[in-house]
Amino acid sequence: MSIEIKTPTFPESVADGTVATWHIKPGEPIQRDELLVDIETDKVVLEVVAPADGTMKEVFKEEGEIVLSDEVLGIFVAGEVADAPAENASSTSDSEEETVTAGNVIMSPAARKIADENNVAPASIKATGKDGRVTKEDVLNHLKGGNEPAPAPAPKTDAPKAPVAAASAGSAPVFDQGERIEKRVPMTRLRATIARRLVDAQQNAAMLTTYNEVNMKPVMELRKKYKEQFEKTHGVKLGFMSFFVKAATEALKRFPAVNASIDGNDMVYHGYQDVGVAVSTERGLVVPILRDTDNMGLAEVESTIGDFAKRARDGKLGIDDMQGGTFTITNGGTFGSLMSTPILNPPQTAILGMHKIQDRPMAVDGEVVILPMMYLAVSYDHRMIDGKEAVQFLVTIKELLEDPARLLLDI
Repeated sequence: MSIEIKTPTFPESVADGTVATWHIKPGEPIQRDELLVDIETDKVVLEVVAPADGTMKEVFKEEGEIVLSDEVLGIFVAGEVADAPAENASSTSDSEEETVTAGNVIMSPAARKIADENNVAPASIKATGKDGRVTKEDVLNHLKGGNEPAPAPAPKTDAPKAPVAAASAGSAPVFDQGERIEKRVPMTRLRATIARRLVDAQQNAAMLTTYNEVNMKPVMELRKKYKEQFEKTHGVKLGFMSFFVKAATEALKRFPAVNASIDGNDMVYHGYQDVGVAVSTERGLVVPILRDTDNMGLAEVESTIGDFAKRARDGKLGIDDMQGGTFTITNGGTFGSLMSTPILNPPQTAILGMHKIQDRPMAVDGEVVILPMMYLAVSYDHRMIDGKEAVQFLVTIKELLEDPARLLLDI
């Protein structure tokens, strides 16, 4: 039985997607629910799995092509093994009828293009195609180090050596030290979207940043005292982020403009607090949303953030996980940042930047004391938020963290 494999149904906020990676070639068997193809959108990577045991008979959309919601990607045959294409199960663009020569090597056009882009000598690639033809997969396997060189040595060339490891789209390639090599890779859709949104935020908002510092000793002592009991009771470790989420939530309730957004000429005030927590992944920065944080305890915040981080690393976050949000927290301190200026996440009007905790000499009651201090930064849209509100908002967070009992007593 033939089944059309389609792209997932995109929400209204996602116009189209890009075919990122096919995990199976036409003719290869696959089991039900195994991964067929990744579709990258502006927000997340969506996975399309096999609907049953069978084979992928034909692929209509190649990697890198733009696809729409519910568009047919290929034909899947359930319950039987489909005949592989004539060119030994390589992609349709790697056609057997179309060949080019490079010296004495016969190659498909797609294979020659990839080899040229990566400065790979065709004679060094082991051919697996019909009649000794080098296919696109042969070149890709060679770049990944999984293709042994052909027996005949490649002729000497003045061209620079290929990178040690091939780079995927948007990732940084690894080069031999001392080689003057350049490699051009396309920007991933997610990275391009991040870049566009950051530029738009700087160009379209009157963005300012206010700074303060917080003494983290009270939170650190509280965490040290109760962390074992907390983990035993709730099954999750007590981190710092939950304190910041709860402190920010309380501050947002006191300063509604910081929790608002701008829609054209309208100011939209939200009667709830949905806090986004920025998570770094190999593909780029994503911001899953904690919903109704005013109703969440520290344990629920920690467990939800932990789940977001795991799913983000595994590429399992859904679009719904990142829709909306009234405020964002980003933590550059995990990478060692001591001070930074966070950029707004439109249409939100403010973002909180956390940083590294570092011991510093501080003046306390006329004496110098070494304390674990953290710089805090709030970037805000001055069209919506006055400087006074922004400063008071940040001071509120500082006061709540320096006396965390106030979070429990709601004072």
